[in-house]
Amino acid sequence: MANSVWLHELTWPDIAEYLKSQDLVMVPIGATEQHGHHTPLLVDTAWASDVSEAVARQEKVLVAPPMHFGWSPHHLAYPGGITLRPETLTQVAVDIGESLISHGFKKIIFVNGNRVANLPPLQIAMAKLRFNTGAYVAIIDTHLIARKEVCEAAGNGRDASHHAGNVETSFMLHAHPELVKTDKIMSLPDHPLADFASTFPMDPPLDQNIAFSQATAAEFYKRTGGHGTYSNPGGASAEIGRAVLDVTIKRAAQFIAQVKKLEVQCERCPIPI
Repeated sequence: MANSVWLHELTWPDIAEYLKSQDLVMVPIGATEQHGHHTPLLVDTAWASDVSEAVARQEKVLVAPPMHFGWSPHHLAYPGGITLRPETLTQVAVDIGESLISHGFKKIIFVNGNRVANLPPLQIAMAKLRFNTGAYVAIIDTHLIARKEVCEAAGNGRDASHHAGNVETSFMLHAHPELVKTDKIMSLPDHPLADFASTFPMDPPLDQNIAFSQATAAEFYKRTGGHGTYSNPGGASAEIGRAVLDVTIKRAAQFIAQVKKLEVQCERCPIPI
């Protein structure tokens, strides 16, 4: 295998050679959205690309170029945010998958760094590709792939995994410290526990009922106090970030190792473009 794991850093003969022995490719999908005063708009794409690159090197597979845009309409009250429509994200993911499948890739793994938020559009794309082509398609969410262990690494605090909080800030302090404004990290009080969670709770204890609802940009701005940070990043550290990233990579690599062994009969691959 060539030195780089990134598809866009290889020549087409490199990729043709890879396809003689392997048919799996990872597709990192992040977002461009605010993460408070202390961390950059890159955070979600960094999750997806960092995890993908590390797993690819370990498992000797390829990674498609990272996509920096996801589904982030609730962040548009803060400058710089860019969102795709959910149906656009779905179709872009389908187009990426179909392109790769047309060359002989039979296993497409989307790596979602815009944790949970990108999932509905990507799950629809996954189903479309699976049923329309016969290829094996799956999603690794960079929080949910090692949910229990990530929460333990962050001290099992409620809301630790929420937007720009302990887990995300710690990840950036470890992986991209040059992009963190440490003097802007604030300590925030715990949120009161709602009777019904409006989104899928990521941290234990899992003692909330759920009734899904979508916050508008104005509502999310108010919910995040005008500073953009939803939960408390005050206890974040590079040490926590290292533990979180290590276990995420470990579990993602275990999943990729399992998928590599699958025999995929893809009668409709390659597909016409």
